Amino acid sequence: MRFMANDRAIGGAIFGGSVIGIIVYILLMFYWPLIVLEITAILAVFILLAILAWIGYTMATTRPPEPITDIPEMTPEKTPDKPAADTTMKKE
Repeated sequence: MRFMANDRAIGGAIFGGSVIGIIVYILLMFYWPLIVLEITAILAVFILLAILAWIGYTMATTRPPEPITDIPEMTPEKTPDKPAADTTMKKE
């Protein structure tokens, strides 16, 4: 229960910070629209390319997994024999 209160506080701080960030961004757009849009575009491209570089680096430097050599033989499970259901209708 103690951790939940901590998570709620962190969530509230993230929410509050996001709302303040939105308001500040809108205000900056009114005063310096061109430079704010340029900075936004540069940051968006930078973040996207940084994520792609991180994925590429991870793929290039990670060793391939060892092949699985001892696969246990799979045997079909025995199921109790059930009588087949009679699907024909019987008249009484």
